[in-house]
Amino acid sequence: MPDIKVLNGNCVRPAIDRRFSVAPMLDWTDRHCRYFLRLMSKHTLLYTEMVTTGAIIYGKGDYLAFNEEEHPVALQLGGCDPSDMARCSEMAQARGYDEGNINVGGPSDRVKNGAFGACLMAQPEVVADCVKAMQAAVDIPVTVKCRIGIDEMDEYEGFARFVDIVANAGCDTFI
Repeated sequence: MPDIKVLNGNCVRPAIDRRFSVAPMLDWTDRHCRYFLRLMSKHTLLYTEMVTTGAIIYGKGDYLAFNEEEHPVALQLGGCDPSDMARCSEMAQARGYDEGNINVGGPSDRVKNGAFGACLMAQPEVVADCVKAMQAAVDIPVTVKCRIGIDEMDEYEGFARFVDIVANAGCDTFI
């Protein structure tokens, strides 16, 4: 786990360097892959593969497992219900994750059918509500991985509107 310092009675986590990171890739960036990648670089920010809130809350597996050597490591969540996103963020923070990331970039039909991923680019208010709920629940950074557009919504104005709404909810890091 990164060194957490106490400053004036408050815990202060070191800033996460995002200049070089390994993208969350479904069925690829599992904990074994991330451990291997960590051996190649001590400074890379590693993301989990996207894990749905339903899998974390109701699944039978340990979807939050990771090796301590993986730090810094971010959990990428797939979901659209603010209370579920907050609950999973709390679980991730308790397990020692350095960041919670919302998947607003996955374009697959499986992701669309689950009402998360890239289809949320068309619903910035939902993403904003998730950001607010997650930030209220945890102290770790909450970030958003998005696209620059989706389907017929690929104009700059639509992207800028999405970022403005989500940023006004408190998100200061978009990937």
